[in-house]
Amino acid sequence: MTTVPPVALRRGLTRYAVLAAAVLVALLMVAPFALLVLNAFKTSADYSTNGPLAWPEQLTLDSFTAYLSRVDFLTALTNSVVSSTVVAFAAVALALISSYAIGVGRIRGSGAVVAVLLIATMLPHEALIYPLFYLAQATGTINTIWSVVIIFTVFHAAFGTYIVSSVMGTVPKELLEAAAVDGANRWQILWRVLFPVLRPTLSVLLVFFFIWTWNEFYIPLVLLGSPDSHTVPIALSTLRGQHSIDINVINAGSLLSLLPTLVFFFIFQRTLSRGVTAGSVK
Repeated sequence: MTTVPPVALRRGLTRYAVLAAAVLVALLMVAPFALLVLNAFKTSADYSTNGPLAWPEQLTLDSFTAYLSRVDFLTALTNSVVSSTVVAFAAVALALISSYAIGVGRIRGSGAVVAVLLIATMLPHEALIYPLFYLAQATGTINTIWSVVIIFTVFHAAFGTYIVSSVMGTVPKELLEAAAVDGANRWQILWRVLFPVLRPTLSVLLVFFFIWTWNEFYIPLVLLGSPDSHTVPIALSTLRGQHSIDINVINAGSLLSLLPTLVFFFIFQRTLSRGVTAGSVK
């Protein structure tokens, strides 16, 4: 009869304990989404009678129908997709070019520039809303998604510049010097040498910028007063009345608003994992 060594037994118990903790955390994270789905398919009477935790007496699409009848969801979805996509790509491109000047060009005071950009990303949006509002008015972009596009492109590019310049600073100088000796100019060094190295980092920033812009609420709420310019979060907020809230319709709208970001995340989850686990330059 063979006996299990104490060390192997402890390792096995530790693995099972970690697995059980991971399953518990996963259930806690999935619970709000499951509750959202559960109540989105209930009737208002069912929700009022049995509460939010009970299984629906019958599955119905009435809440989705009511949401789509009250909100121009297609317009809001188009505005969110366009603004989030443009901001993500524009901010990444701007961050790449700015980081190239800071990380490789070695401009004077590059450390101070990066510090200012980092501090700028820490400022609360509430402290900037007045100048941003008057800026949108002065440029004629108020009540259009382009006001949001311009503002969040600058915001996210500042954060992206801090991240990309830090990564770009770790690229061996010998690699850049070898490319210059071979006759590559500055743009060729950027696109043929640095861009392939930075692609995982840029891909992660692209996904984050898209999701962050999609979920933004406060600044779009102030700048996008016209219903034709509403994004998905703003359109969802219009369902809240002054004296009453139809919780089932809000759940249905929240579920519809959440699905595009889930699809986007599942499409680019490999990009995220590759970018996070990207190793050093070889």
